Amino acid sequence: MHTIILWVGFLGGWLLVAGPIYQAALELRDEEVDREAIGRAHESVPEPRPISPWWWLLPPVAYLKIRRDRTEYQRVVFDAMPIETRRQFLGFLNKATGWLFVAGGAALIALKETWELVERYEWPIWVWIVLVVVMAAGSVVNTAVRMANTGRQLGEQPPQRPERRPR
Repeated sequence: MHTIILWVGFLGGWLLVAGPIYQAALELRDEEVDREAIGRAHESVPEPRPISPWWWLLPPVAYLKIRRDRTEYQRVVFDAMPIETRRQFLGFLNKATGWLFVAGGAALIALKETWELVERYEWPIWVWIVLVVVMAAGSVVNTAVRMANTGRQLGEQPPQRPERRPR
């Protein structure tokens, strides 16, 4: 009976990972976000200039400079958006963060359950790693396939990637 419970815990843990990933994809797909307004705001603000390569002689300083410039750039782009687009963007971001917490917590449970299964059978650690990679990939692939099938059945075109302007 103990072995059955270990397998049930293993499968349940990974279902707890796959479920939030799929639910997040569904909810975030339907979230109203004016992507064109975000794109216009992005295009209206010049990208930060790259830092001098000399700063990489002091990598922590280079990292901090790049991070500061990126943060300032993101703030300026955000300020260039209309208020309604900001609300939409923040709603999307908050919902995505919530689902990330749920899926992250489920992933920790799944890791533990997978470890207990591997320990029970005294398998080497590489089996645990393979199980984790396969189950995590399966959770993501399941969502991608389901979303693609739904879009195909509804006759939707896959989203086109916007062209990035050169830096």
